[in-house]
Amino acid sequence: MSSPESVVRLEDLHKTYFMEGIEVRALRGASFVVNKGEFVAIMGPSGCGKSTMMNLLGCLDRPTSGRLWLDQTAVDELTDAQLAQIRNKKIGFVFQQYNLLPRVTALRNVELPLVYSQISRKDRRERARDMLARMGLADREDHMPNQLSGGQQQRVAIARALVNNPSLILADEPTGNLDSKAGKEIMAVIHQLHENGATIVMVTHDPSVGAQSERIIRMLDGVVIADERN
Repeated sequence: MSSPESVVRLEDLHKTYFMEGIEVRALRGASFVVNKGEFVAIMGPSGCGKSTMMNLLGCLDRPTSGRLWLDQTAVDELTDAQLAQIRNKKIGFVFQQYNLLPRVTALRNVELPLVYSQISRKDRRERARDMLARMGLADREDHMPNQLSGGQQQRVAIARALVNNPSLILADEPTGNLDSKAGKEIMAVIHQLHENGATIVMVTHDPSVGAQSERIIRMLDGVVIADERN
């Protein structure tokens, strides 16, 4: 059973795919715990299972076997509808590609996760405005994504990830599409979130980015081979 302070707990997690009749064992018995307020980086070479791990942590896929708890809920036992609720209410996603809707404003993009909650339009707008202001984008709320720099788009994506007060922030290569200056700015935002108590799991291939976390989980061939404190 998951401990009272854990946000994520994996026990002997396996994921096997079958591609054109070939068995691909993407995860082979991963186990670890992420406690509330931790900042953890998952690192490893291409094909090591990082993306599969993020899909499972984000409730975008199901394990073949093993157990997975998120915020004390055994998510491997949930229905598709229940998983969708968990994704919307408990997890904030930050992607390398930003994944903003191109035809709506920054403000509307941030509002999006709240549309499925029982919150009035006025309250949704106020919460989205507050999040954009926290990201330093109060003067950009009416801009379309193509009117924003890469760093600003990633800030909008972070604001969207935070607007539902999630238990867990999943960041998948959050600086991967940014130049070094914008990348440093985004990492500064992530550090501030961590200092304010956010629980963050970040996938990165960049050692300099991973080194900024307080803990690194290293993967190879679907197996956790090291769990190190920075």
